[in-house]
Amino acid sequence: MAQRNAATAVTKAANEKVLGTLPFSDETDFENARRGLIAEGSGQIRGAGGRVVWDIDQWRFLDGDAPDTANPSLWRQGRLASIAGLFEVTDGVYQVRGYDLSVCSFLRTDSGWIVVDPLISVETMAAAFELVKEHVDDLPVTGVIYTHSHVDHFGGVRAVVADEDVAAGRVRLVAPVDFLAEAVSENVMLGNAMSRRASYMYGNLVGWDAQGGLGAGLGQLTSSGTISLIPPTDIVSATGQELTIDGLRIRFQHTPGAEAPAELCFYLPDRRALCMAEIATHNLHNVYTLRGAKIRDALAWSDHLNDAIRLWTDDADVVFASHHWPTWGRENIVAFLKGQRDLYRYLHDETLRLANHGYTPVEIAELIELPDGIGGSFANRGYYGSVSHCVKAIYVYYLGWFDGNPANLHPLPPVETARKTVEYMGGADAVLAKAREDYANGEYRWVAQTINHVVFADPDNQDARRLQADALEQLGYQSENGTWRDFYLSGAKELRDGVTGGSTPNTAGPDTVTAMTSRMLLQFLAIRLNGPEAAGKDWTFHLDLRDPDESWGLEVGNGVLNFTDGRRFAAPTASISCPRSAIDQVILGKATFQQQIDGGAIAVAGDAGAFIEFLGLLDDFEFWFDIITP
Repeated sequence: MAQRNAATAVTKAANEKVLGTLPFSDETDFENARRGLIAEGSGQIRGAGGRVVWDIDQWRFLDGDAPDTANPSLWRQGRLASIAGLFEVTDGVYQVRGYDLSVCSFLRTDSGWIVVDPLISVETMAAAFELVKEHVDDLPVTGVIYTHSHVDHFGGVRAVVADEDVAAGRVRLVAPVDFLAEAVSENVMLGNAMSRRASYMYGNLVGWDAQGGLGAGLGQLTSSGTISLIPPTDIVSATGQELTIDGLRIRFQHTPGAEAPAELCFYLPDRRALCMAEIATHNLHNVYTLRGAKIRDALAWSDHLNDAIRLWTDDADVVFASHHWPTWGRENIVAFLKGQRDLYRYLHDETLRLANHGYTPVEIAELIELPDGIGGSFANRGYYGSVSHCVKAIYVYYLGWFDGNPANLHPLPPVETARKTVEYMGGADAVLAKAREDYANGEYRWVAQTINHVVFADPDNQDARRLQADALEQLGYQSENGTWRDFYLSGAKELRDGVTGGSTPNTAGPDTVTAMTSRMLLQFLAIRLNGPEAAGKDWTFHLDLRDPDESWGLEVGNGVLNFTDGRRFAAPTASISCPRSAIDQVILGKATFQQQIDGGAIAVAGDAGAFIEFLGLLDDFEFWFDIITP
C-alpha cells in the first residue's frame, strides 16, 4: 500500500475552524448513546472459515480528540456511532447497537421477542441476539418487523427465524407494501454497480484509522457476512393500521417514497415508544445515495415527519430508530423531529426556488447553506447525506440531468474530453506545473478536478495519479461527511495502488434470487442480455414453470428479450419445462443449463442449443471495475 500523507497546513486550519462553529461542549448525545447500557460489545464476529465479517474493536482509535487528519465533527459522529452493546430503551424495548451499519431493536411480547430490522448479515444478527438472550431473556422470536426495503434491515433474518417457524405460524414477518419487490430490485437489478460503488462509499479498502475511514455517519460500516431474506407474512399499507403480535399492540405509519420506496414507522401505545425506522436519524440522510439508487422524494420525507409529529408525539416518551441512539422526553422528541422535518423541507423548497431563478444544480449546491436553527444542531449535520449532493438530487428529481445549457446537451465522452482539455491547456506537464502551485495553495477541489483530465487522457501518468491522489486525500481529511471522506480516500488509494479486491456483501444471494417473482427474474435476464451480440438472433421460447405454476412466452430479437405471461407461439424455437428452482440454480451459477437437462431437472422440446446459446449471451458483471480511471 502506498504511503499516505499527513494533513497539510491548509487542512489543519480548516479542521481547527470547525471547532468554533458547533457546540462541541454539549455532551447530551454521548449521554443518550450510553443510556440504558446493559452489556458492552467487544471483539470480532466471524463467518464461514473464520473470516471476520464485523470487528467492534477496530473503532477504538476514535477515543480522544480528533487528529489533524479528521474533521472534528465527523470524528465526534464516529465516536457516537461506534458505541456498541445491548441497551434498554424503555420497559420492554431493547436495542443492540454497533453490531452492523444498522441498529436492531427487540420488543418483548407475552412469550418472546419481536425483532425489528435484523441487520445485514446472519452472523452479526446471531451475535446481537446472543446478547439479548444472555443478559435479558432467552426466549423465542415471535415476530419480525422489516421497517423498509434496504438490505441492512432484513439481511440477517435467518439468524432468528427458520422457514418452518413461518410455515407453522409461530413467527409473523411484517413489512410495508411492495417491500419484497423493492428489496429484490434494488439488490439485484443494479446490484453489481451499486455494490462496487458501495465499496468506495463505506471505505472498505482504505482501512480504519486516523488517516482512513472514520465511519459512514449513519453507522460505521457494512458487515460482510451472509445475507438472507424471508418473505413477509403481514403487509402494512395504510397509516393507522394496527396489529397485535403475541400480545403487543403496534400502530403503523405508512411512509413510502422518502428514505426508501417501501417503508413504515410504528408506535407502541403500551410502551409509549415511537420507532421512526430510518426517516429520522441523527444526521442529514441521503436524498440520493452515492452508491447509486433511485432519487428520493424530499418533500414526501418532510411530510411524513410532519405527520409523525401530529400523530404520535403527544403520547410518546421516547423515539428510537434503526440507526443511532434514542431521544427521550416529549420536548426533546418534538425538537428532534421538527429539526429533521424542516431540514428536508428547507433543502426541497430552496432548491426549487433557486431553480426557478434559473440556477443550475451545481450553482444551487454552492448557494444553499442551512440556517442556524437547522444546521446548528448535530442531528442535522451532513455526516451521511450532504447539502451538496442532496440538492443536486432534488433538482434532478424534478428537472432531470440537463441544466438547460446546450453546451452540456451532448458533451464529448470523458476520455475524449480529457484529451482535448489537456491539449488546450498546453499538455500534461504544463497542467501538472500549474496544479502543483494550486495544491501548495490549498486549492484541492480544483486540483482534483483538473488533474482528473490528465489521468483520463493518460492513465499511466504516475505524476498525475500521485498529485490527484494527494488532493483527494486532503479533501477526505477535511470532509465532515463520512461517505465523502470514504470516496475521496478510496479514490486516492486506487490511484496509488490500482484496483484491489476486498470483502463486500453479496446482495444477489440465493434468498434474494429465489424471492424474485418470475417477471423480475426475466427482467434481470433481459438486463444481462448483451444487445449488440444478440442483435442478429431471432428466437421464441416457451418457459413452463412448476412451483409456481406459470407459463411465459419469450422473444429474442433486435437485441432485446421480451416476455409475456401466458404467451404461446405456433412454432417456438424450443419449449422448456422445469420447476422454478431449476432455473434459479442456473442463474446462481450452481449448475449449468446442460447439467440440469442431463440430470432431469429441465426438459426441453425443440432446439435446446438455441436456449443454451441465449444463456451464453448473458453478461457476467465484473465487480472490481475501475472508478477513478477510465
